[in-house]
Amino acid sequence: MSDTVRPMSTGEDDGFGSSSLRANDADLADAAHLWKSAYVHIPFCAHRCPYCDFAIVDESVEANVDHRRYVDALVREIEMEDPFGPLDAVNFGGGTPSLLSSEQLGEIIEALRRRFGFRAHTEVSLEVNPEDWSTDTGGNLRSVGFTRVSIGAQSFDEQIMGVLSRRHSADATTEAVHSARVSGFRTISLDLIYGHPRETSASWAGSVDRALDLPIDHISTYALTVERGTALSREILAGATPPDGDVQAERYETFCERSSTAGFDRYEVSNHARPGHACVYNLSTWTHGEYLGFGLGAHDHRWGVRSRNHHRLDRYLEDVEAGIRPRLGTEHLDADSQDRDRFMLGLRLAAGTPASGFATTFLDSPEGTRLLDHGLIIVEGDRVVVTQPMLTDAVAREALSVSSYDC
Repeated sequence: MSDTVRPMSTGEDDGFGSSSLRANDADLADAAHLWKSAYVHIPFCAHRCPYCDFAIVDESVEANVDHRRYVDALVREIEMEDPFGPLDAVNFGGGTPSLLSSEQLGEIIEALRRRFGFRAHTEVSLEVNPEDWSTDTGGNLRSVGFTRVSIGAQSFDEQIMGVLSRRHSADATTEAVHSARVSGFRTISLDLIYGHPRETSASWAGSVDRALDLPIDHISTYALTVERGTALSREILAGATPPDGDVQAERYETFCERSSTAGFDRYEVSNHARPGHACVYNLSTWTHGEYLGFGLGAHDHRWGVRSRNHHRLDRYLEDVEAGIRPRLGTEHLDADSQDRDRFMLGLRLAAGTPASGFATTFLDSPEGTRLLDHGLIIVEGDRVVVTQPMLTDAVAREALSVSSYDC
């Protein structure tokens, strides 16, 4: 990995080796393929949101939830992993990781540091809910090693937050951002969700403007999706209005235009950042880099092997406490499969994906030729780029239909 694009943390030469390096830089994307990262899943939530199908523990219905036991299991699972590192990034997701105490989160960080090592400027990121933030939160999280925080705003419209079952106010999000800034986090990110049927154009534009007015460095935006088995899916089956794809596309374009004017670059379909503030973990995973996964339902990818952990908390805890890796399944990828996976993931990047290997096969196929003719993909230099980000999944489905051996 080139020193000029290694993740940096502080100082005059801030960002990925240069304060002027943009998040959508092609050299940055290529370098990210070699970074190593880890994901830590904290499954606990005060309640399950109606659109959520993640592996979580809903504390509003689960009795006697034991955070201490889970933290101990995470540390033990980390100790079981083969050498790997040093790590360029660590991401704590969930669930709601901020339901753990800063001391417990710090124990997990130290276990990762002991086992794999950190670089001088390793990004350590945490997802938090605004309602979990207090005056001391930022300082406590910084003291145990977090450098980046992602705040789950989802909306600044109180009505939309209500139908999404969010438990914070718009003002709480604003206060959390300002507090995090004062606490000295290198990067502050916001999450927004768009496209609920009750959302209006004015509502969404208002949320975008309020987010962009805050002192943040990164924004992740997600279209509301209907996942099987969720409360939202049951509401729609019962006759509620589903999200409209065309409306969501309009919302996405609105955000892209306004965020670009505010100085943010789109570097992945759902992620925009100021120069030097692209999420290291995001870039690593979307470029098919190697990453470890720890905790309930976590996935990882290393040495051409993809693995996933148990989704049932009792099975996860029992296996780890018995000294067994809590695997639900493992998949071995041959070289052709890895090459195709890197192409498929890289399609989501604004910088595109290298036009080599499987990409060449795809471009020469009838499916690839058709997409080129319609302008949905283009070849810029040595890269394949999707021209309409909201259609990335459709392009990926076309690629999936092409065999590595088709020429």
